[in-house]
Amino acid sequence: MIQLHDKRFKLFLQEEEIMAAVKKIAEEIAEDYREEVPIFVGVLNGAFMFVSDFLKFYPYPCEVSFVKLSSYRGLTSTGIVETLLDVPENIEGRSVIILEDIIDTGRTLQELVHLFTSTNVKEFKIASLFYKSEIYNGEYAIDYFGMEIPNNFIVGYGLDYKEQGRNLKNVYELHPDQMINLVLFGKPGAGKGTQANFLKEQYSLIHISTGDVFRYNIKNKTELGQLAQSYMDKGDLVPDEVTIKMLRDEVEKHPEANGFIFDGFPRTVAQAQALDNLMESKEMKINATIALDADEEVLLERLLNRGGKESGRPDDQDKDRIKNRFEEYNTKTAPLQAYYESQAKFHSINGVGAIEEITKRIKGVIESLRLVEQ
Repeated sequence: MIQLHDKRFKLFLQEEEIMAAVKKIAEEIAEDYREEVPIFVGVLNGAFMFVSDFLKFYPYPCEVSFVKLSSYRGLTSTGIVETLLDVPENIEGRSVIILEDIIDTGRTLQELVHLFTSTNVKEFKIASLFYKSEIYNGEYAIDYFGMEIPNNFIVGYGLDYKEQGRNLKNVYELHPDQMINLVLFGKPGAGKGTQANFLKEQYSLIHISTGDVFRYNIKNKTELGQLAQSYMDKGDLVPDEVTIKMLRDEVEKHPEANGFIFDGFPRTVAQAQALDNLMESKEMKINATIALDADEEVLLERLLNRGGKESGRPDDQDKDRIKNRFEEYNTKTAPLQAYYESQAKFHSINGVGAIEEITKRIKGVIESLRLVEQ
């Protein structure tokens, strides 16, 4: 076990396994290019160790150069890939093999392909030491890879967490025991959004609001968004499997996360079971469900006096519609409460009082469960 900044990592791959994967790639490429002198282009910073060891295993004449791209600030991708070190000169008519440390979503790979499309190279191929096939978008063929790995956040052998860990000989993965995965319940007006923001900031969690996820997918016309819209256009409910796939995509975007807050999902026992299956497939689990409890008359006044005026929502301004929303919540949450109580994961929190008082109560539940190592 190692510690980098605020996170702990456990051993994932030993040096011998990594070297075997590097040698495998070198031998495969050597078999294809023994009759010519290819140019290997390493992608900095992560691939520097891979390129160095790869060249030791490659037995024929070759040339080497580097490019440098970046789409990250800390742990978060900006979505915009910047070119920091451009393609080498005099590559026209030559065979170019990109050497990447890891291929996951394919965003950086897409930019690499674009960099070389106007260079008139003889041949362009892609080799990666590590390959996360389950989240790769599949836009371009991966010609060579050392080993296929799951979508876990890894460090070592050139890969970093906040610039630390690149010098490690072995590869380590984020220790799952540190993760907190929460489901947040609350009647309309209970302050769920406010408390979600607290949890997100306090424990560095990723807040996944089902409503936000749906809006993003529909607005951006993703495949799942269009599928969901097709059901909505017919006046049908969006099937649970579509929602779960959207949530899976959100979870897979953040392999480095300390954990997740699920807000607005599940709403039925079937959905809770589906969420458990999703967590299990990622070697995670729901650690606790937190329900913000408050007297309905208090919430009614809160929505009418504050919510309706600020949100502008018609259903925050009509007493009967608010009461109907309370009734719907009570009906749906009762079986969910029983489901999570059977797993000793349901925690009811008094949701009345100052924001600071409520957040203190929530923090007490989390820390009492020893879910976070301070």
